[in-house]
Amino acid sequence: MKNKWLLIMSLAVLITCLLFTGCNRSKKPAQGAAGANYDVSGKIMIYTSIYEDIIEAVGKVLEKQFPNCKIEFFYGGTGTLQAKIAAEISANKLSCDMLMVAEPAYSLELKEKGMLHSYKTPEAANLAFEYDAEGYWYPVRICNMVLAYNPEKFAKNTLPNSLYDFANDPSVRGFVSMSNPLTSGTAMASVTALKDKYGYEYFAALGNQRVMVESGSVALTKLETGECKVIMILEESVLKKREEEKSKLEVIYPTDGTIIIPSTIMTVADNWSGNNNTKAAEAITDWFLSPDGQKAIVAGWMHSVRADYPEPPFDAIPTNDIRANNMPVIWENVFRQREEIRTKFEENVTGRK
Repeated sequence: MKNKWLLIMSLAVLITCLLFTGCNRSKKPAQGAAGANYDVSGKIMIYTSIYEDIIEAVGKVLEKQFPNCKIEFFYGGTGTLQAKIAAEISANKLSCDMLMVAEPAYSLELKEKGMLHSYKTPEAANLAFEYDAEGYWYPVRICNMVLAYNPEKFAKNTLPNSLYDFANDPSVRGFVSMSNPLTSGTAMASVTALKDKYGYEYFAALGNQRVMVESGSVALTKLETGECKVIMILEESVLKKREEEKSKLEVIYPTDGTIIIPSTIMTVADNWSGNNNTKAAEAITDWFLSPDGQKAIVAGWMHSVRADYPEPPFDAIPTNDIRANNMPVIWENVFRQREEIRTKFEENVTGRK
């Protein structure tokens, strides 16, 4: 009887231990799952042209997802980043490990120079936009070049609703503004698309229109005061102002096509990389392209690159509606014709007396 009682007690203890172990295991997050930590360490430096306040917010999320990896950002406009990288190339070593730049043309250039690391992310199957088949770069956010106006100052039907009319409608001459393609990657992509569609005559028309070439923040202020009637600007800049400041400014999705600009993420090749931490860079790539990473992108008023992401940014029309009417960009032209396009723009627009 005593032996039988000891046997029963031993079985009870064993079952309790098994149940306790099973519960503990069930609570452990799967590697890479939503809300889980990624098991990488070391240091990563990312050069990016994403707005500083958005990167600051994303950085806080990354700290939780990658608790053992020190991730730092250096922010700069496309022109600033390209100049910095050119100087570092001359020194035969980059200080960064990853790049998140405005558009794919610079990715094509760095790939051709042999400066990028190839990585086949499992998230590629979920992407709705073009990516490098060899894994050298992926789209990480979608920016859209649109028009914007102030309905408290002017009626929409009295203003240009197309990018063509933006440069050719005499009723807004001297009251239009755009970003500078000499320093902005998204502006360079946009003027390349416009040149491909309308020819270099479009640049001459911009010059005749006396377009003001300035930062988006300055253009938005002039739109509010009435100094500008319509501006060419990134959609996210208007959406941000509408949500944060309750601004009444509105987006016009151009009738001749919104210019869709997929900004890219890429990893620097080991022989050029500042910290030689490709394992962490690959994990960070996976996170940015995951639903969690794209949630952070959309919170920054940019569209998701995933085919299965359901929501557009605040106050934006659905991504598929924008894709249905877009003005294509030939990225090889942005890369190969960059200097020619810059020269023509200076001759016809910024250098015009």
